[in-house]
Amino acid sequence: MSQTKTAKVRVTLFFILVGGVLAMVAVVTDHWAVLSPHLEHHNETCEAAHFGLWRICTTRVALQNKDKSCEHIMPSGEKNCSYFRHFNPGESSEIFEFTTQKEYSISAAAIAIFSLGFIIVGSICACLSFGNKRDYLLRPASMFYAFAGLCLIVSVEVMRQSVKRMIDSEDTVWIEYYYSWSFACACAAFTLLFLGGLFLLLFSLPRMPQNPWESCMDAEPEH
Repeated sequence: MSQTKTAKVRVTLFFILVGGVLAMVAVVTDHWAVLSPHLEHHNETCEAAHFGLWRICTTRVALQNKDKSCEHIMPSGEKNCSYFRHFNPGESSEIFEFTTQKEYSISAAAIAIFSLGFIIVGSICACLSFGNKRDYLLRPASMFYAFAGLCLIVSVEVMRQSVKRMIDSEDTVWIEYYYSWSFACACAAFTLLFLGGLFLLLFSLPRMPQNPWESCMDAEPEH
């Protein structure tokens, strides 16, 4: 591989590495969405929640007269975190039991795990490609990274649909919501992994013929 292509591959792998770190952060953290109820009076006790793929954390804070919503109370209140019942049956999570879409939650978590698996396999191929005359391993690595990005954006969409159904449900007290930084990490990871995989595939392909009479077999070897 030429020095120019080698430099492009290394830059692309750096961005993919950043995407992989962001994907890991998104999967293990609990700030995908923040939920809060509608308050009739400003002196009520606010019970807000933020959750991720595995568990939910609730916060109870007595609002002051100047407070109008629960949107920004999460860092200041005492948190009570518990795993979803379908991941840990022995854990108590009554407050979320009737609002959690079990199928959506399990699907989003499973797809996110597949994404991490693709990242790991792609990274193994990328590391092995630095050996003597193993540049061809960059092509399967690029496909694994692209698949990881696709799995991650599917997980994001499943989570978004879960939040939407939760808010629209008549059985839930949650009215206001917004997506938090874990959700943003997942979206950024999708962009870096998917585009990085495509560019890595492009950079790892053999050189195309430069003249009409030059065939692929006649082209100069890259090694």
